[in-house]
Amino acid sequence: MTSPYRNTFINPSTGCPAGYRRMSTTRHESFSEEMEKLDVQEGVNLMVETNGLSYGDYLQLDKVLSAQQCQSDAHGRPVHDEHLFIIIHQAYELWFKQIIFEIDSIRDMFLHDTVNEARMLEVNKRLQRVVMIIKLLVDQVLILETMTPLDFMDFRDYLSTASGFQSLQFRLLENKLGVRNEHRVRYNQSNYREVYKDNEDQLDQLVKSETEPSLCDLIQRWLARTPGLTSDNFNFTQKYQDAVNGTLKEALDSVENEKNPEVKKVLLQSYKKKKDQYDSIFDVDKHNSLVARGERRFSFMALQGALMISLYREEPRFHQPHQILQSLMDIDSLITKWRYNHVILVQRMLGSAQIGTGGSSGYQYLRSTLSERYKVFLDLFNISTFLIPRDLIPPLTPEMKTALRTVDNGV
Repeated sequence: MTSPYRNTFINPSTGCPAGYRRMSTTRHESFSEEMEKLDVQEGVNLMVETNGLSYGDYLQLDKVLSAQQCQSDAHGRPVHDEHLFIIIHQAYELWFKQIIFEIDSIRDMFLHDTVNEARMLEVNKRLQRVVMIIKLLVDQVLILETMTPLDFMDFRDYLSTASGFQSLQFRLLENKLGVRNEHRVRYNQSNYREVYKDNEDQLDQLVKSETEPSLCDLIQRWLARTPGLTSDNFNFTQKYQDAVNGTLKEALDSVENEKNPEVKKVLLQSYKKKKDQYDSIFDVDKHNSLVARGERRFSFMALQGALMISLYREEPRFHQPHQILQSLMDIDSLITKWRYNHVILVQRMLGSAQIGTGGSSGYQYLRSTLSERYKVFLDLFNISTFLIPRDLIPPLTPEMKTALRTVDNGV
């Protein structure tokens, strides 16, 4: 039902949203006089008068607050801490739903061949929202830690075969961010889909999330179109390579001039290692070989684009893209922290050898998910390997300066 006071400009209330008017005074009043007026303030209950929607109805609290069905109660042996356990995990699932909602909306913005730069602020806002939510999820583990191992043991058997591994939304979130099947740790030597094989709808959602472009895929396409990357008026890739080659030549000259054989040997090893690292970012075949081995995620051009944005982040047009890259790393870092906190919690509650309720190896399986194979934006973390001092960054041409100070509605 539409409220007659929907428009805040004609709402007679200038106080709280419930419709109670803020008291205005024509003279300076004492605290006691003010409190007396507050006790008898005028107002109207708009929900009752207009037959409007109540707070409980709007949030469907009857469904939400009746969803905590403790199995210990059902078996006639109530365990106090099971209620907390259920609330925490239901809260996780609600926040997973919101994160997926935000990630899907961001993916929609990047699905097109060109991305409206005017939307970058909105992308950053939503990514930051995801960051804040995951920070909350990381801290939520601390609440569970108020429960002792004996407290958990009191109701653990009532979980039966229920396991956090079965969380469909978390798997969807991983896939939509860009965790690839080949990087996953096998669950009981099987594909993680096996858990959902008896639920056709959930399995369909899972397969769809694997086949659709992930956020990582879309970010790579966007980065590969970074202005000035290979264009005739700048060609960042070539200029950057020239700058690095000059630096490496100076380093090699310094090594060759070293008189102490032992020091020279160490310096030469360091030089060769650094040269190999740079070669991997200049040579497409070497880069693709690292991708095939799982040591990199981004395409060759996407990595170049991320590097260019990182080096020229102070240019106005790169402000928002640089912040996007930072937020993506924050998301990856926080999910890793969340996994770690979960691993430590499980070890604290069950030890290192007990089997999980869903049949996994429990702690051992969870610990294996802490590896870099689950880091979606791994290459962004490693960009710092290829940064060069500010005074060696290739200067922008006049045309490129203008381009990076002018917003383009489609990149």
